[in-house]
Amino acid sequence: MRTLTPVRENVERRASVPELRDVFLCHAWDDRKEAAKELHDLLEAAGVSVWFSEKDVLLGSTLLREIDKGLAKSRVGIVLVTPSLLRRVQGEGIADKELSALLARDLLVPIVHGTTYEALRDVSPLLGSRSGLNTAEDTMATVAAKLAELVSL
Repeated sequence: MRTLTPVRENVERRASVPELRDVFLCHAWDDRKEAAKELHDLLEAAGVSVWFSEKDVLLGSTLLREIDKGLAKSRVGIVLVTPSLLRRVQGEGIADKELSALLARDLLVPIVHGTTYEALRDVSPLLGSRSGLNTAEDTMATVAAKLAELVSL
């Protein structure tokens, strides 16, 4: 958790901004009903407010604009790094755009799930260089608890 200190400092600095979600959950479309939903549900159960496209993008709205607003109104971004996300980022789709916006700020925590940091560094050396969490070392519930601790004020 010490390696995530810069993220924690940014969370504390942005705490005074009204109406911010605690986290923005960046994920691959393919993960929306499984790993991303599991992480979302665990975070919300821990009292973390999560921007999650599955619930925050209404039918008929412009997806990219809603994502842009979600990024602007979140204290920190978490990226669920799965094999699907790695494929999507290489294809330069929406996940790649979200990742680019998150990398521009020091508000980003990668969560490696079902893949490795080595595979991540092959696709995104910048994201792979960030301190994060790995579900090979901790359960998804433990990862969510650590994230909740990180963003609690």
